[in-house]
Amino acid sequence: MMEITNLKKSPYLNTDVQTSELLVDFISGDTAAFSKLYNLHVNMLYNYGCKITKDVELLKDCIQEVFIKIYNKRAELDTVTNFKSYIIISLKNKLCDESRKRINLSDIAVEELDVISGDNVEKDYIDNEKELLDNVFVTKILNQLSPRQRTAIVLYYIEEKKYEEICAIMDMNYQSVRNLIHRGISKLRTCAV
Repeated sequence: MMEITNLKKSPYLNTDVQTSELLVDFISGDTAAFSKLYNLHVNMLYNYGCKITKDVELLKDCIQEVFIKIYNKRAELDTVTNFKSYIIISLKNKLCDESRKRINLSDIAVEELDVISGDNVEKDYIDNEKELLDNVFVTKILNQLSPRQRTAIVLYYIEEKKYEEICAIMDMNYQSVRNLIHRGISKLRTCAV
C-alpha cells in the first residue's frame, strides 16, 4: 500500500537538519564538518550567484571568500539561526562589494554595465521557503486521514490516476473509491480550518 512518503519530498528538510548538526560539529572544532558544510551548500550558492552575476570567476572567488570568512569566524556562528540565509546574504553582499570595487577600477561607464536584479533571486528564495512550509502543512493534514483515504487521495490528486485505475490498485469497487475520496476530502477541509 502506498504511504504518504510518496508525496513530493522537499530536500530542504534533510539538508536543514544535516546543516544544523554539521554546524554544531564545526563550531566545536571538527574541520571535516566544515568540508561537509561546504560540499552541501556550494552548488546552491553557485546557482544563486549565477542569477546575480554573469562573471563566473568572480562568483567562484566570492563563494570561496564567504567560506573562508565562515571558517575564520566560526566562534561567532552559534548566533546564526538560519545558516542557509546567512550564507546567501553573505554571498550577495560579497558580490555587491566586489562589483563596486571593479566598477571603481574600470574604464567602463556605469550606463554600459549589465546589471542583474537581485529582486528575483530573493523572490525565488521566499517562494521556495513558502513551498517548503506548504509541503509540511499538506503532509500534516494528510496524516490526519486513514491510510486508505490517504492512499486514494494521493492516487487521485497527486498521481492523477482515474477512478478505474484506483479501483484496480486498491481492489475496491468504483462507488467505494468515490466515497472514500469524498470522505477524505471532507475530513481534510475540517482539518485545514
